[in-house]
Amino acid sequence: MLERITGPRDLDALSGDELEALAAEIREFLISEVAKTGGHLGPNLGVVELTIALHRVFDSPRDPVVWDTGHQAYVHKLLTGRQDFSRLRQRGGLSGYPRRAESEHDIVESSHASSSLSWADGISRAFASTGQADRHVVAVVGDGALTGGMTWEALNNITDDNDRNLVIVVNDNGRSYAPTIGGMARFLNSVRVTGGYRELQEGSERFFGRLGAPGRTVYRATRGAVRGFVSRASGNQDLYSNLDIKYVGPVDGHDLQALEHALRQAKEYGRPALVHVITEKGRGYAPAENDEADQFHAIGQIDPDTGLAIGGGGGPSFTGVFGDRIVELATENPRIVGITAAMLAPTGLEAFANRFPQRVYDVGIAEQHAVTTAAGLAYGGLHPVVAIYATFANRAFDQLLMDVALHRAGVTLALDRSGITGPDGASHNGVWDLAILQVVPGIRIAAPRDEATLRELLGEAVAIDDGPTVIRYPKGPVGDPLPALRRTPEGVDVLAETADDGADVLFVTVGPMARIALDAAALLAEEGITSTVIDPRWVVPVNEAVTELARRHRLLISIEDGIRVGGVGTRIRQALRDAGVDTAVGELGVPDEFPEHATRGELLAEAGLTAERIAADVAEQVRGTRIPIARPE
Repeated sequence: MLERITGPRDLDALSGDELEALAAEIREFLISEVAKTGGHLGPNLGVVELTIALHRVFDSPRDPVVWDTGHQAYVHKLLTGRQDFSRLRQRGGLSGYPRRAESEHDIVESSHASSSLSWADGISRAFASTGQADRHVVAVVGDGALTGGMTWEALNNITDDNDRNLVIVVNDNGRSYAPTIGGMARFLNSVRVTGGYRELQEGSERFFGRLGAPGRTVYRATRGAVRGFVSRASGNQDLYSNLDIKYVGPVDGHDLQALEHALRQAKEYGRPALVHVITEKGRGYAPAENDEADQFHAIGQIDPDTGLAIGGGGGPSFTGVFGDRIVELATENPRIVGITAAMLAPTGLEAFANRFPQRVYDVGIAEQHAVTTAAGLAYGGLHPVVAIYATFANRAFDQLLMDVALHRAGVTLALDRSGITGPDGASHNGVWDLAILQVVPGIRIAAPRDEATLRELLGEAVAIDDGPTVIRYPKGPVGDPLPALRRTPEGVDVLAETADDGADVLFVTVGPMARIALDAAALLAEEGITSTVIDPRWVVPVNEAVTELARRHRLLISIEDGIRVGGVGTRIRQALRDAGVDTAVGELGVPDEFPEHATRGELLAEAGLTAERIAADVAEQVRGTRIPIARPE
């Protein structure tokens, strides 16, 4: 049946039994296909019926559907004509998130949470002001995203001017990556699990109060009636007592008839309305349903029958090493505390939380709050370590600048998935952190190249209490050790030297890019070109040993997997100019573009960050002729 669906309107003629069969087929398809490629399985299994109902009630793309975060849009892709999942999240295949280049049905590409309501607010205002009163806007937001401040900023404005067609669907499964935390989570959980049952004649009440008000109803389709679930948990407090938005629900998110009924009510209202949908992450797949950690939120390749991972290996990961080391440091130093933004396990803080549960704080999907509360923790005498993905640090820039750095607070940011990450695509590549964060006065940024330097640098970072420190490391295994030949008195590691007193080229590497530099240096040595490879370890500020070493070389090449514009190479060029060093500088990094979804290796090659490409280009600069080294296209 799925093959017959080429667009949303193909759903209109299907009977109730056919829709149920389609839902079952979609689940089988997702389990089979995502098991081969990896991806976000659990979230998509949970929104099968919801997505079908949305596309039956609303007319996408005329009625835009905005998916908050977007990792749960696989079913949306299937229903909008994209059913080749063979290269999901791979070069040339479907993106793991909504992408405008794929379909007119994809509206918002960002894969960061809590922004959908702001998008919907803006779109609906535009429709209202341009006379498009027959168009609706739908924002699908998870309960986890309700922990983000942007959601509440948007709600404040949505309810200020409410003469427009805007439907907010709260997909409430009690989880973000892991179980949702905080007062909002406790409230929604009380709605989900307390109360009694009654039946209401269909249409007897159009809406059932505001979110948090007594009389809330979980819609489940029955013969000629709606079976209601009444929450008594909210007492006299109305969560939205100061907001003017109509509430429908809670609705059983796996009952197609009930979903359509509730969504049509919201659509016909003509003003902003909120539909509260209760779903189960991982629905219909026992391994996901039984996974207490994250219900198969994001997986690699798995055996679809058992749910067990296949392949993998590669030794310890940077994330795992960080997780082990932070526990060691916290054991030695009771002032160290951890902060996560709803990603305890993915960022490596789970072992810390298990060992010291009172010293790790999950603030929800709220990176801005995480960094400012860290400043407060530092003021109170602690040393907080905020562990987040590098791409999400972009959101917390102002807080790092004005709350942490301005107040010289001893806060460490551990930025996982820094640099090129690959399959998750444009918004998840952590290529902006170096360029953005290095403008913060007094900041210190370290980039470990292997396991030993990550352990070492993290220990150095948490010992600094007079300003922010950053440790940034990539996704994936730490690889083989890269020992230094020697360390300068200033703390710079010299990894390779092919000349005793100065050389043709000085390679200055950032973190794991040291491996590529060493390989390039070996290729150059075969051609008689001498080089030195160094790892500053702390890449910001520029170590004075870097400028002094540069004096003894004809050419300095910096290599980073962040964007070249405003990157470490730019900082080094400025430092050489300030020191009166006239060594030529070549800055290698990622172009100021949004990297597409592909493997890390493919994206590095596309950016020219391979040993062969670098050696060929350097030889041309040193000798004026290109050496005969294979250069990948």
